[in-house]
Amino acid sequence: MSRLRARSWLFAGSIACAFLLQLMPLPPLVEPFKPYWVGLVLVYWAIETPERVGLGFAFLLGVAADLLVGELLGEQALRLLVIAFIVLRFRARLRFFPVWQQSLALLALLLNDRIVMLMARGFSGEPMPPVSFWFAPLTGTLAWPFVFLLFDDLRARLRAHE
Repeated sequence: MSRLRARSWLFAGSIACAFLLQLMPLPPLVEPFKPYWVGLVLVYWAIETPERVGLGFAFLLGVAADLLVGELLGEQALRLLVIAFIVLRFRARLRFFPVWQQSLALLALLLNDRIVMLMARGFSGEPMPPVSFWFAPLTGTLAWPFVFLLFDDLRARLRAHE
């Protein structure tokens, strides 16, 4: 398999897995702790391959996520667009942070994502969510080192087979 094709499969497969993880049903007690998997994968690819992940791609990914989940059309598109803009803007710094500092930066990104989500849902007339609404950014921060190291390992294995 060619190098470019293998990288494309990894890229597309990671996004497909993120969609599947986002759609995975969880028990009601655990549901508030589910990280925003699509956002985590988008952040990884925006840091590592910004030539593939631009603002247009983030918007289209968000529209696909909106259609897949069945939420307010454009909500996830706006959220992923904001995340991608911030990551691409500060990519040069984020890329060279150690993983624990990237996790802290990701916590700020995911908290900002929740605020954007609150604004979008507030404009649509939904009531304020419960306190458990804020648990997902914390679990996303804890999941980031594993996501980052998994994709870095897979990319390193692809480079080793060249």
